[in-house]
Amino acid sequence: MHTSLQRLTLIKNKVKEIIDRKQLKTTPQIVAVSKTFSLKEIIPLLEMGHFHFGENKIQEAENKWTDVKNKYQDLQLHMVGKLQSNKVKRAIKLFDYIHSLDNAKLAQKLYQYEKELNKKMKLFIQVNIFGENQKSGVLLNDLDRFHNYCTQELSLNVIGLMSLPPINDDPRKYFKILKKKSEELSLTDLSMGMSADYEQAILNGSTYLRLGTAIFGERNT
Repeated sequence: MHTSLQRLTLIKNKVKEIIDRKQLKTTPQIVAVSKTFSLKEIIPLLEMGHFHFGENKIQEAENKWTDVKNKYQDLQLHMVGKLQSNKVKRAIKLFDYIHSLDNAKLAQKLYQYEKELNKKMKLFIQVNIFGENQKSGVLLNDLDRFHNYCTQELSLNVIGLMSLPPINDDPRKYFKILKKKSEELSLTDLSMGMSADYEQAILNGSTYLRLGTAIFGERNT
């Protein structure tokens, strides 16, 4: 069995063990974040029926996935990196989910090109919970207004919230805040949990786990 497939199988078993032990109602979808990795590492997962993958750069994703997506009709691609407004049209053509909706200009471009391309994206609003200067995301104080703008004025399909806890802090408090906020907004999905903290994310209601190194190993770049 290919190494990445072995790792993914172990993770799925671990997720199931947590779900069963804690009697949780929701089993999160694992998004295999394949940025910088070649199709050689990816195809074994596709062949065994794993179809959710994440990328963070448009050019790399286009080069890697355009032909593959025509072959695998069940493939679902997630844009998990920051999306520049001038690349929105290209993103909509290729991706199915965007996890980084974080400003009005981006929302307007999504609205514009969704209409032009006749395609509705599944969107997560990225939240900057504690206002970290080095991170993108909508501030908590602005979230209600931004969510209303996206969903009511632009009719965007916002399915949930996403956040990135600081590396050197306990992620649980961030996950709890994000879950509480999603419930207040009546959103069903939470994109939270990466390779280092996905177990805590599951316990706090994550529905999408973004896992890269846990599946593919350490990146060279």
